[in-house]
Amino acid sequence: MAELKTKPTQASMEDFLAKIEDDTQRTDSRVIIDIMRKITGEPPVMWGPSIIGFGQYHYKYASGHEGDSCRIGFSPRKGQMSLYFMPGVCKFQEYLAKLGKHKMGKGCL
Repeated sequence: MAELKTKPTQASMEDFLAKIEDDTQRTDSRVIIDIMRKITGEPPVMWGPSIIGFGQYHYKYASGHEGDSCRIGFSPRKGQMSLYFMPGVCKFQEYLAKLGKHKMGKGCL
């Protein structure tokens, strides 16, 4: 099995944020960090090269596949922000209906 790329690293979050070209997205990232830190009580950690995550979540699928992920996290992507929630975003349908236009996957918004 291939090694997971999305795992906690020792990479500098500050170095990662400094590379964000868009000032608004960099500022928004810092606001999201403050909010997620308050919600989780956990420090931000780089998960792989581009996700800032908080806390840790162990998952195991019926297939037997298992691993670890950040409990919540986000990644500032070109022109958009991706938010990650474990064990998924489906349980937040009531809130997502109020969010406005967005795209979502099983674990990301």
